[in-house]
Amino acid sequence: MGTEHFDATAADWDRDEQKVARAREVARAVAAAVPLTSRTRVLDYGAGTGLVTQALAGRIGPATLADSSHGMRDVIRDKITTGALPDVRLWDLDLEAQPPPDERFDLIVTSLVLHHIKALERVLSRFTQLLAPGGYLCIADLDREDGTFHPHDFDGHHGFDRAELTTQLKDAGLGDVSVRDCTEYVRDGVTYSVFLAVARRPA
Repeated sequence: MGTEHFDATAADWDRDEQKVARAREVARAVAAAVPLTSRTRVLDYGAGTGLVTQALAGRIGPATLADSSHGMRDVIRDKITTGALPDVRLWDLDLEAQPPPDERFDLIVTSLVLHHIKALERVLSRFTQLLAPGGYLCIADLDREDGTFHPHDFDGHHGFDRAELTTQLKDAGLGDVSVRDCTEYVRDGVTYSVFLAVARRPA
């Protein structure tokens, strides 16, 4: 997953009101879908500037923010320093290329990241490995679209078919899979629907 675009846009990322609002919608959907407590250990994978974790603040325990973009990690470091992201640690992690660390989480959340991942089966399997027994995976991403969301030189996924993703999550060893409407993303006057897929590692 190339990081050049994200490195270049990280400093201005939070100035986009739509991105901030979407992160809040994702956090709201996650909080409605899975039980959260002050002891819930969270991995925010492909965290960007940490907007989803910020929106979950006060409802979760310690959070680990992982992103392969150094620009995004720089913004997260600044937020940690200023206290905008309390009880947070930062990882440089790309699960397509790196094996999962020997850690376990109660919740993994990822927002508009999966469609960038080519080795989808590998990453979903590694998410399963990172979950504690009974832990939840929450994926917010695009429904299947016509390729206009990323119009130039994009070699990822043009969104996802919900039934196909459900099968892929089950094949990765997860159960209790459900997919629901989450939010929308408007780009160049076109509205794209965003789902929340929820799955659980068997206890």
